[in-house]
Amino acid sequence: MRRILFIARYRDLTMRRKVDYLAASENTEILLMTPAYWRDELLEVKQATVQAHYRQIALSMYGRSTDPHRAIYQTLDFAMRSFRPQIIHAEEEPDSLSALQIAWTRRLFAPKAHLLLHTWQNIDRQKSLGVRWVMDRTLSAADLVFCANQQAAAILRQRGFERPLPILPAVGVDTEIFVPCPARPSGMEEAPTIGYIGRFVQEKGIETLLCAFAELHRTTLPHAQLRLIGNGPQRASLIALAAELGIQRSVEFRAPLPPIELARALCDFSVLVLPSRTTSVWKEQLGRVLLEAMACGVPVIGSNSGAIPEVIGDAGLTFPEGNVSALRAAIANLLGNPVQCVMLAKRGRQRMENHYSQRHLADKTLAVYTQLCQ
Repeated sequence: MRRILFIARYRDLTMRRKVDYLAASENTEILLMTPAYWRDELLEVKQATVQAHYRQIALSMYGRSTDPHRAIYQTLDFAMRSFRPQIIHAEEEPDSLSALQIAWTRRLFAPKAHLLLHTWQNIDRQKSLGVRWVMDRTLSAADLVFCANQQAAAILRQRGFERPLPILPAVGVDTEIFVPCPARPSGMEEAPTIGYIGRFVQEKGIETLLCAFAELHRTTLPHAQLRLIGNGPQRASLIALAAELGIQRSVEFRAPLPPIELARALCDFSVLVLPSRTTSVWKEQLGRVLLEAMACGVPVIGSNSGAIPEVIGDAGLTFPEGNVSALRAAIANLLGNPVQCVMLAKRGRQRMENHYSQRHLADKTLAVYTQLCQ
């Protein structure tokens, strides 16, 4: 029986589905540790133990659980002394204090256990001497680092990490919740709904979407609607921009939704757009909402920021980030071509299942466990 100590900052049950699949595999015992509390722009969650085929412990944290770098867990040993893990799978960034805490705890209480970390970071940002010191120690302790995208792996290689770097995001799509939408009634696309879901922050490029929609509304799609689901510091300024562009009656701002309701909301969209824009310290690392839309059979359009083209592949459309005219043309092209919409919807569902479903991620993770425990 292989014993896996799994540490992850999961905020909802759809993110934990991978662990459900891992625990259901033969000869695998899982102990899951998550933060006791989570709060960000979209959700506020107090973790509770749910019925599952594995043990669960909710830990309080020093610092914000949403801070991937400067928070640590309120524990002395992560139950390593009693659980005696063979693998410690921590979905923590190598340059984080929590990863350092886990590495040191493993050295004290489970020195023979394999340590697996995760990284999303696809920009090689300048790091202080202290952060580099932390990263050197966690990487020297790690047997393997899962990377959410190709660029994240390239950055670690450039930093001299020579151990395995499988491309496997920490979180995929829960295909038990995000399922293909029912067939639309005929004539529904006469008033298409263009959708966005996520944080209302500058790097998500929502201004680009508003401006592109305004052009479409004045020309080829006068009856279209734009629905923005989420929250964040830009909410007021985005509402003001919609009014300035004269499209406020055709733009709807909705509050964040839990995953089950989000899956239903996606089925109201004719297309989902993720118009992310790269900044000096961030570019899109995955774009999970694209995958959730693809799971529901909703065609997607994304900018070329970061990992978006890698995620979409040939199952959607991309445009140069910040380019209003290109986004307008992509939306018009897609909504004006029902055959293409159907084709991309089918490709999207297949691509998500083959590469990004929680089931696929669990299978790939199990293969890594098996190799390490041989």
